[in-house]
Amino acid sequence: MKKSTYSILYLSVLFIFISCTTEWDNYDEPAETFRGIINDINSDKSVFTEAGEGGIRMRLMEYSWSDNPTPYYFYVMQDGTFQNTKIFKGTYNVEPQGAFVPLVQTDSEGNTIRDESVTIDIEGTVEVNFDVEPFLNIEWVGEPILNENSISVQVLVTRGTEDPDFQQDVTDIYLYINSSSEYVGNNNFDSRYSTRITGEDANNALGEVITITTNGDLPTNRTHYLRVGARINYSVAGIQRYNYNEPITVGSLDGQ
Repeated sequence: MKKSTYSILYLSVLFIFISCTTEWDNYDEPAETFRGIINDINSDKSVFTEAGEGGIRMRLMEYSWSDNPTPYYFYVMQDGTFQNTKIFKGTYNVEPQGAFVPLVQTDSEGNTIRDESVTIDIEGTVEVNFDVEPFLNIEWVGEPILNENSISVQVLVTRGTEDPDFQQDVTDIYLYINSSSEYVGNNNFDSRYSTRITGEDANNALGEVITITTNGDLPTNRTHYLRVGARINYSVAGIQRYNYNEPITVGSLDGQ
């Protein structure tokens, strides 16, 4: 009986101690919405990307409570739009980061020489669009050609910026194919049928209409999703990111 009494007394004291020393989290859950579009400044069309780590990411720094906040990131969707409905109310500096001329640049001594990020108050629903210069533009030329067991496409890869600091060599051009999802790119493709051009062949293709054909024998009676990605020898936030064209859908090869 004494043992039970001591246990109850101990738990009561422990509860009082925790109650007196713990600051309970009574913040409202994040419920503000931040949305917008990443636009190609040259065409006024959205910049296509891949949805995920290798695509365009939004970098948010909340200065409501700290002068040195920890960055918060989320990723742009494949079509170049973004929407996050779980943002805390506050003041943020926002910078998109992707395969385009950086909106924030520093010189060799760390001095800021360009800053086109935005600082905004996010409360309710806030929409901001960003205009960027992609490193590369990739365009479909004509319609895809359905061969007996493969698909051939024509594309044109050109520079998206005249800034010489972001005109490094093209390292690879990739025809991605996915037969199970319209979300196709370097993060989601079937390596058995996708085709990659690298090195000098990729760099020499710049400004030329080229034909790329899928590898192997494609499965029949399937819908295929294709797009082309290309990148230069330049890293953004530690990753050489691809520029993309718009995905296209090709029906069953048996439907020729």
